[in-house]
Amino acid sequence: MSNRGSIRHGVESSWVGAGGLPTSANQAVIPSRRGFLQTAATGLGSLALLDLLGCTGVLADAPRPDFNGGLHHPAKARRIIQVFMNGGASQADLFDYKEELVRRAGQKFDPGGGVHVEAATSQPGNVLGPPFPLRQHGQCGRWVSDLLPNLAKHVDDMAFFMAMQSRTNVHGPGSYLMNTGFLLPGFPCLGAWTSYALGSLTDNLPTFVVLPDARGLPYNQKGNFGSGNLSVSHQGTVINAATAEPIPDLRAPATAKFITPDAEREGRELLARLNRDHAAANDDNAMLEARIRAYELAAKMQISAPALFDVSDETEETRKLYGIDEPSTADFGKRCLLGRRMIERGVRFVQIWSGAGGPSNNWDNHSSIVNQLPPMCAATDQPIAALLADLKRRGLLEDTLVLWSTEFGRMPFSQGGEGRDHNGGTFVGWMAGAGVRPGVAHGESDEWSWKAAKDITTTYDFHATVLHLTGIDHERLTVRHNGANRRLTDVHGHVVKAVLT
Repeated sequence: MSNRGSIRHGVESSWVGAGGLPTSANQAVIPSRRGFLQTAATGLGSLALLDLLGCTGVLADAPRPDFNGGLHHPAKARRIIQVFMNGGASQADLFDYKEELVRRAGQKFDPGGGVHVEAATSQPGNVLGPPFPLRQHGQCGRWVSDLLPNLAKHVDDMAFFMAMQSRTNVHGPGSYLMNTGFLLPGFPCLGAWTSYALGSLTDNLPTFVVLPDARGLPYNQKGNFGSGNLSVSHQGTVINAATAEPIPDLRAPATAKFITPDAEREGRELLARLNRDHAAANDDNAMLEARIRAYELAAKMQISAPALFDVSDETEETRKLYGIDEPSTADFGKRCLLGRRMIERGVRFVQIWSGAGGPSNNWDNHSSIVNQLPPMCAATDQPIAALLADLKRRGLLEDTLVLWSTEFGRMPFSQGGEGRDHNGGTFVGWMAGAGVRPGVAHGESDEWSWKAAKDITTTYDFHATVLHLTGIDHERLTVRHNGANRRLTDVHGHVVKAVLT
């Protein structure tokens, strides 16, 4: 039995992801799509009937990942929007208030016990107190910087991870770890795993979309949103929302008068025949299969994408809410608004990046927290708060999971006077929406916000929790690759149940 999103396969009633690869190493090999279609007893008619019955709910016993059925257990989240603060957002200056940093500002940093203190790229300086006040907000009393006044209004809807920890202090490996679960390149990211496991919610748009900062791609470039050892059809579709044409070549140029609707139809029919013939001769070529799917999707997007990116149909109040007409928030605000429009139209996973790779225009505030942190907060505070408010008022937050992530934190002592160096020892992340217990905080850092001290959350734990909310058991979602059962959480990770409803 098959349905869109997952395929039942006969070994121990286990499941395979929507990409067609086994989720367990002891499963039989899944036949190719061509082979399956050739050997199916009742042909395409029965396949269409099964899909129709599944979509209408007649096959009630079969889990429906695209209808919150979940792959392994009932799902709370149907889709995900992740905002990623590229560069290492400073937890001590944003959410992790520590009286010790205020009291001992300017003094030598000495955690006691003869502990050797090191920094990733500099010599440790004196204790650096937060230059901008943090205050308590909401009924939960969560500390938030004055630099984030709009987000502060939503703390009672968020669940904070106050003692996250990375295995590295280096951007490249840290970004890979937070996105793919591994320090090295070449592994599927969270969005790719979600696409593989749950499939698409629409036939007209990509399952996984990435909206990078207008100033450039983040550290690792496109490696952060690759599909690794999964089919390339699950990699993130990168869209530069800042350009006049976010998707290049979506439509024929005005000068190409010879491209008519009839000519396009005939061209697609010819291409389909050529693809079928080539696929018959190269049945096991996964790259070819992914390329065919990409061309098919591109043709469908010619109809759906133009309306998606045309935000002129949004009300003036909504445009003002996201700040898309203000210089400081225009880029990020538009991308947050597009994120909402995408998940409304069936995109499963949207990743929105703040900050480009490099020494500036990101959250990597080595030189000056005073000068570099405020513009990053100003660009993102209102749009993210608007995203939460907009999703909530439309009823979308009930089955949409919103994630706020960064690759690591910053040190409690100074670098060069008023900057902060990298710190994988502790940092902060939060989530809100579907299945998330509102207004809670899990874990604590030490008195300096230097090391995670209580109820530590690793990147593996974070990923396990996200997958759990989408109905996926992180230990069962595996792909056999080079003799190993690969998974997003490697051989680690636990679901953080304290932040779940």
